[in-house]
Amino acid sequence: MSAFESDHLRAEVRVSPNSGPRKDGKRPSLLILHYTGMETGEAAESWLANPASEVSAHYIVHEDGRIVQMVPESERAWHAGQSFWKGEADINSSSIGIEIVNGGPLLDFPEYVGAQVDAVIDLCKGIISRHGIRPEGVLAHSDIAPARKIDPGEKFPWPVLYDAGVGHWVTPSPIRGGRFFSIGDQGQPIEALQSMLALYGYGVPIDGVFGKTTELGILAFQRHFRPQKVDGVADLSTIETLHRLLSALPVLSA
Repeated sequence: MSAFESDHLRAEVRVSPNSGPRKDGKRPSLLILHYTGMETGEAAESWLANPASEVSAHYIVHEDGRIVQMVPESERAWHAGQSFWKGEADINSSSIGIEIVNGGPLLDFPEYVGAQVDAVIDLCKGIISRHGIRPEGVLAHSDIAPARKIDPGEKFPWPVLYDAGVGHWVTPSPIRGGRFFSIGDQGQPIEALQSMLALYGYGVPIDGVFGKTTELGILAFQRHFRPQKVDGVADLSTIETLHRLLSALPVLSA
């Protein structure tokens, strides 16, 4: 390994062979955060560097805050897999991927630690600045692949990142009683809910039927933006939080 310096941030370099050129001239407009889901950071780093794994990420952030770059930002890392966001299906070509060392379900969802979170924030800030990534373009792996992934999980401190200037966030609406929607419901209110999810970027149908794909979209939304209760039910808290997020989207300059 050798060291390099990017802006004020120091990182190590370990080259992964699992990368290639970005397709169709695409440039990074999304920043995708993952957890490694393995027992140790060393095991995860070795897996990302193994050609047999056919997976990689641009960076891995260890629990002590150490950052290792595995793929140049100019290249297409293989981190997103089958995924979708706002009409884009080749997320690998249009994103930067960061793997954050955390065992996830393998280790009963450990908390993310302070030094690691600080390093993630610093790393994200540099990436956002270099590529002009908008706040709402900082996403969870579960946002872009809700049928397959749950990382970085509901314990990831999105509000801390937002307070530091990374990502998009509003305080979730309080959980309370009232009308809700779930699997099997149909009609115009479901179509309106699906339209809001799709407008934010989620890959859900707009057909007025609350099916499995819509439930997965709600689960992904809750993991990121309403983590207090992740159940796939579109209750008032979930719908209000989604509406407020849409209303709080930064206005595109002309």
